[in-house]
Amino acid sequence: MAITAKDVNKLRQMTGAGMMDCKKALTEANGDFDAAIDLLRKKGQKVSASRSDREAKEGSVFIKTSDDATESVLIALNCETDFVGKNEEFLALGNAIVGVAFDENPSSKEELLNATIDGTTITEKITEMVGKIGEKIEISQYIRMNGETVVPYVHAGNKLGVLVALKGASGDEVSAAGKDVGMQIAAMNPVAVDKDGVDESIIAKEIEIGKEQAIAEGKPENIVEKIAQGKLQKFFKDNTLLNQAYVKDSSMTVAKYLDTVSSGLTVSDFKRISIG
Repeated sequence: MAITAKDVNKLRQMTGAGMMDCKKALTEANGDFDAAIDLLRKKGQKVSASRSDREAKEGSVFIKTSDDATESVLIALNCETDFVGKNEEFLALGNAIVGVAFDENPSSKEELLNATIDGTTITEKITEMVGKIGEKIEISQYIRMNGETVVPYVHAGNKLGVLVALKGASGDEVSAAGKDVGMQIAAMNPVAVDKDGVDESIIAKEIEIGKEQAIAEGKPENIVEKIAQGKLQKFFKDNTLLNQAYVKDSSMTVAKYLDTVSSGLTVSDFKRISIG
């Protein structure tokens, strides 16, 4: 059957695929729009498979937070080039995915990929975008956070996102403090909220390094353990959020800064996701 320009444009509006791709798909499908859409998806799957070994180190983070600021969702959608990472359709897809993640509360990234947007799974949506753009696209991270007050922070360029859960107070001042702490986390990349949150394997490694450094410096064997413990405390000070020097005022720690905002205010959790 003859494929008209109107038919091609209709399929293009339905799928976002290129005009020539739409015409070829409709011709091959004998004008059947559903079959043509399947053909376009199959093309996308082939493109996706052929690029599966490519590195997707560009992209953007997307965040959605509840109106009462007690819950927030963060995803990282990766691609191969910065050019695609700024593409309007790529950004629209990321915003649509984070909206579904927020509304449907999937328990994992895999469950999120099986959720649907307008009747099409997110996996299929990504595949379609791969076929259209020709780059590897993937959801690299999906995080949901709950708390008394959850504050999002997105670093310049949308390549780094932070969620901070605060407890002990609420209000505009607390939200502003959360932004400051988010900036701290973005800049200083702490490993945990405080020393109690540091993984035992990291502690063991730091003690081992401290001992080896002390021995290499010729310190007496009977004080090597003490020196290693001292270095461990220095590690906690430099690498756990509440013990770090506050970046906006190094005369106080982050814990002290939060206490000046509201007595008892502290951080219960945080997550940091970086693209690239």
